[in-house]
Amino acid sequence: MAKRKMHTPVFKAKVALEAIREEMTLAELSKKRGVHPNQISTWKRAATRNMATAFTRRGSDPGKGNEAEIEKYPS
Repeated sequence: MAKRKMHTPVFKAKVALEAIREEMTLAELSKKRGVHPNQISTWKRAATRNMATAFTRRGSDPGKGNEAEIEKYPS
């Protein structure tokens, strides 16, 4: 049985950012980075969903966002 690859958070972030930029197709990015396209899509989705936490103030509750404000913008 093959061992699973353990990717660092930094690697995942870089791949997700490349996917968000859409300079390459998922197939091309998958071949370049050696990661399955479905995994790249999952990392991309996680990155875009959690992007708002990068702009929260210190000490504030990251889960306590204005959902109505976030829902206005298409994903």
